Formats: sequence, C-alpha cells, structure tokens
Amino acid sequence: MLTAETATDWLHLFAEKIDENKAYLSELDSAVGDGDHGSNMARGVAAMEEKLAAGGFATVQDVLKTAAMALLGKVGGASGPLYGSALIAMAKQAGENEQDVAAIVKAGLEGIQKRGKAEKGEKTMVDVWIPACEALASGSLTKEAIQSAVEATKEMKATKGRASYLGERSIGHLDPGAVSSGYLFEALLEGGILDE
Repeated sequence: MLTAETATDWLHLFAEKIDENKAYLSELDSAVGDGDHGSNMARGVAAMEEKLAAGGFATVQDVLKTAAMALLGKVGGASGPLYGSALIAMAKQAGENEQDVAAIVKAGLEGIQKRGKAEKGEKTMVDVWIPACEALASGSLTKEAIQSAVEATKEMKATKGRASYLGERSIGHLDPGAVSSGYLFEALLEGGILDE
C-alpha cells in the first residue's frame, strides 16, 4: 500500500541502490555519454535523502514533491530534469489518488516523455518505464520483467540524447538511465508497496 511512509521507504531503497552502483552507472555512461550518470545521480539521491530524513510528511504527494525538488536542484545533465519531471508528475497524480500506483507511475512516464520527447525503442530510460507501467497496470511487475527491459536496451541504437552521437556504436551498451530506472522499480517491488 502506498502511504507517505512507504513512499519514503521506496525512495530510500532507490537511493541505496544508486549509491551502491554509482561507479557502475558512470562506467556504463562512459561508453555512451559523459561518464557522470552515477556521480550525478548519487549526488541527487544524497540531497533527496537529506530532505526526506526530516520526515513529517502527511501525504504521498508531499514525499514525491520533496524528492523531485531535491533531484532537480542537485542532479546535473539530463537526468535531473527527467527524474524531477517524473516525480513532479507523480506527485500531481498522487494528489488525485495516492493508492493507484500504476496511474502514479504512468504519470511519471508521461512527465519524462513530455520533457525528453523520447519514444519506446530509442535507448533511453523510457524503455524501462513503458514496460514497467504496462506490468504495473496488469499486476505483473517482477524483478525479471524489470531486468529484461533494462537488458533490452543493449541491442538498441540510440537516437536520443548524448548516446545518439555514437549511432551504430551505441549498440551493445546498456543505457545508463534505463539501468538507474530499473533500480527505481526494483526498489518499488522491494518496498512492499505492491503487496496486498
């Protein structure tokens, strides 16, 4: 069940995963981008953790909005605006119905697409958000489904963002934003929010 408390736990788990894997994320980004996705995200989630540690949130919307502002303020590159836009859109949706996790995540996807203009198959974080949204809507989100969506970005040719400059050479590399998005959805599963 999604509450202010479980939403905070979800983001805390996400922050832990980013922190544990920041070197790996930057390594992935070195192959297709600026090589700073891990360090940027780690800085952002550290700021987010600091804000969330204050506690006292009444609603899921408050938690998501606080997280969004922290990420927007601290994450450089494209990731800050994209994750920030996702969380702002999710916060807005949570204000309407904080129990509908599928609708909240779908609003996040729409926020990313509005900001980044990415479609499925362009080797971006959207390639994990779309299948995750579909799986949430049908109640079939699993760790395997998340990992398979992340893995699928390896064989895609990037047509958006920094990686698109590599053209064919982007094939064979995982998309770093897809990997960090995978951590977000794994954290959602581990946080027990989807358990009845």
